[in-house]
Amino acid sequence: MAVNPKLLALRDRIDSIDAEIGKLISERAGCAQTVAEVKKADDSSDVVYYRPEREAEVLRRAMERNDGPLDDEEVARLFREIMSACLALEKPIKVAFLGPEGTFTQQAAIKHFGHSAVTIPMSAIDEVFREVEAGAVNYGVVPVENSTEGVVNHTLDNFMGSNLQICGEVELRIHQNLMISNITKVDSISRIYSHAQSLAQCRKWLDAHYPGVERIAVNSNAEAAKRLQGEWNAAAIAGEMAADMYGLEVLAEKIEDQPDNSTRFLIIGTQDVAATAADKTSVVVSMRNEPGALHNVLEPFHRHQVDLTRVETRPSRSGTWNYVFFVDFSGHQNDDQVELALQEVGSRAAELRVLGSYPKAVL
Repeated sequence: MAVNPKLLALRDRIDSIDAEIGKLISERAGCAQTVAEVKKADDSSDVVYYRPEREAEVLRRAMERNDGPLDDEEVARLFREIMSACLALEKPIKVAFLGPEGTFTQQAAIKHFGHSAVTIPMSAIDEVFREVEAGAVNYGVVPVENSTEGVVNHTLDNFMGSNLQICGEVELRIHQNLMISNITKVDSISRIYSHAQSLAQCRKWLDAHYPGVERIAVNSNAEAAKRLQGEWNAAAIAGEMAADMYGLEVLAEKIEDQPDNSTRFLIIGTQDVAATAADKTSVVVSMRNEPGALHNVLEPFHRHQVDLTRVETRPSRSGTWNYVFFVDFSGHQNDDQVELALQEVGSRAAELRVLGSYPKAVL
């Protein structure tokens, strides 16, 4: 069959572009190896290979340069994977996440660090903190809040007894899917497994489609997916990654009640992060038990025009009816206005600790 000459010419052009792309990627990878050699030759014994602020700036520039037809986020994801592979040539990054494998937290870790990072599942949030503190991994990824169900209190509580820094954040659009195994009898489903938050996020859909079916909360969506391998009368709610990992069929997709349902994850580590053009800072403030405590925390930020993005209250471990405030705001701790606000808050508080300044989520 004759091929359109115009199509042949386009294929030749694509082949030529592919060859040039491959050459440039190899050149970039070679530069990454040289960077590693320069860092190793430095007198410093504690070599830092991954710089969150540098990666954020590269991704933002890639999006700014993009003229289409691919959208900005797709271009950034491509650069994310190139950087991940190049960084692995310097030193593969080990990342602990709230497991098991196939969870949204692992998906967030891969979204932030790329597929060349080594992701290691942990069974609990405090285990993620311990692995990072012990130096067994470079970073950890933990969920901190969901747009539908609110904050993850266990993550906030772990910061109270930890000296780790927040090095970054990831925002992940959460799509819940109802899935079955190859032995499931669809007409006989009598139970649905999922994490408690996922069941809550799909409450209306489940009420409409499976009103009489038992809903069983388990430790993670991945565990729910794994359970289906031996049960003919069960289904699970989880993400696409879990379906792929455990060989399941998606029976109904995007069943979450809120179409803009998303979860924010924090990257925890041991390093301070330099300022970029768009940063966020998180602090924890312990206040004395007195009238107007919350006002005393928030007023300096308002007066110095620091934009607050989140305020949460948790019971203090130091005494009954004492509370600590977790505050997120735009800006870096070294910004002039932020410094002034923090100085004033610190003078009023029993304790003020900066959990970290870090780039706002790019992807």
